[in-house]
Amino acid sequence: MTKTMKQSRDHPVQPFAPLLSADEPPAFETINLEGTAPFLLICDHASRRVPMSLGSLGLEATLLRRHIGWDIGAAEVARWLSKHFDAPLALTGYSRLVIDCNRALTDPSSIPILSDGVVVPGNRQLEPIDAKRRQEALFHPYHAAIDEILAGFRARRRVPGLVSIHSFTPVFDGFERPWQIGILWDRDPRVALPLMAELRKSPGLDVGDNQPYSAREPKGYSVTTHAVAHGYPHVAVEIRQDLIDTNHGAAAWAERFADALAPVMREDSIYRVEHFK
Repeated sequence: MTKTMKQSRDHPVQPFAPLLSADEPPAFETINLEGTAPFLLICDHASRRVPMSLGSLGLEATLLRRHIGWDIGAAEVARWLSKHFDAPLALTGYSRLVIDCNRALTDPSSIPILSDGVVVPGNRQLEPIDAKRRQEALFHPYHAAIDEILAGFRARRRVPGLVSIHSFTPVFDGFERPWQIGILWDRDPRVALPLMAELRKSPGLDVGDNQPYSAREPKGYSVTTHAVAHGYPHVAVEIRQDLIDTNHGAAAWAERFADALAPVMREDSIYRVEHFK
């Protein structure tokens, strides 16, 4: 069952025209909030939807369907994993071109003017009040929902884990990326190292260690804010988009990833608050 959580009272609606109309989907979606798994799944770039009030951001529909608009296949993988592990899941409801929920609000790429060489006209010369409007409508509610789910774990006297699901384009800036899957991590090895070891048991699987992106760069807001800052065990995974851009492919790779993740997340010893220097 899918449930929609209430938007946080910590970020009240500002006195400007709402970004979303009453008949549009909410800023985020939550699934399986009563799940019994000891970890939360999140998907920061789950949707390519743009609020009606913003039109198409000046982009053709074909561009919004490309990887610049969302993480292709990531939501399908995350939903499969949620069902398989009986884990709660939080997903964004709108495109990262509107506002990127995995970037700090001070990051220039929070509302990107340029994405993989594509100019986003609707983001150019944006007034501060319009940026604030997007933050209040989409960014803050999503992260408040994650906070609320994690608070539920703590209320049950459980230290939660966090698994963030992303996908990456096969070719970037002319470089053909060889990895099928990448594990992003910084100082906390509790999930990342055993997970990579499990994945590498699969013949022919090229596992990226902080590839094609690195968690050691100050880009991943969600994991840093909701897990690293609290000492929770965590990992971010990137799966190549050409492998999961169909329902069949997403299910097959979700299952493959789940086989490697299961023994790692069953280890009780990882569920403790620990900060790594």
